[in-house]
Amino acid sequence: MEERNTTLSARSAVLSALLGSHPPRLPARHLVRIGALFGIAEGTVRVALSRMLAAGDLLQSDGQYTLSQRLVERQARQDESRDPHPKPWDGTWEVAVVTAERRAPAERAAFRHAMLALRLAELREGTWMRPANLARAWPEIVTAQCTLIDGRPHDDPTPLLWDLDGWASEARRLERALGRAEGLAEGFLVSAAVLRHLLADPLLPRELLPDGWPGAELRAVYDDFDRRYREVLRHHLDG
Repeated sequence: MEERNTTLSARSAVLSALLGSHPPRLPARHLVRIGALFGIAEGTVRVALSRMLAAGDLLQSDGQYTLSQRLVERQARQDESRDPHPKPWDGTWEVAVVTAERRAPAERAAFRHAMLALRLAELREGTWMRPANLARAWPEIVTAQCTLIDGRPHDDPTPLLWDLDGWASEARRLERALGRAEGLAEGFLVSAAVLRHLLADPLLPRELLPDGWPGAELRAVYDDFDRRYREVLRHHLDG
């Protein structure tokens, strides 16, 4: 029997609710009702909201809570993960080699976060790469620390960079979980898990994917689930 997470912190409930909302704006009473699905007391949710405001994760206006710019950017990546539009691939790979010296731990952590958001993988320390099939700009945090190279490896490095079998196995598990999800709380948890997993999809060209890759199927099943779930959740929050 597959284990499933059935608990959620107040902060995670708030973030998941806002990241899944378009626009990412909800009143406190809706966030309190979402917390109640997981047995989280109203006071606990409101304390979490205050702390998230103080930390800069949220903004508040006219009784509505919305995501900060940093988290709006995460939602944009999440949306792209649900409906990716890669460009045709000509076999070229992007390579970013770190050439900056003496980086502080916070700078290193921010850099790693940026590289993962760009869906690059680290071949070895300081050398990141991926197929050049995604259209996006290189942020300053990368260009200031790296030498950027376009090239063609002699051998396919994909198996060294990503655990595609592991991603595919979890995608199939989540697809089954979507079909079994019952009730608002379980649906909320499974939905959040699917979105996190799609963010981890490297969005490789089809030429590099194994046969039977479940990415498109998981997205189609999730889109159908999400349409139905959002309608039920909306009635619950407005009730």
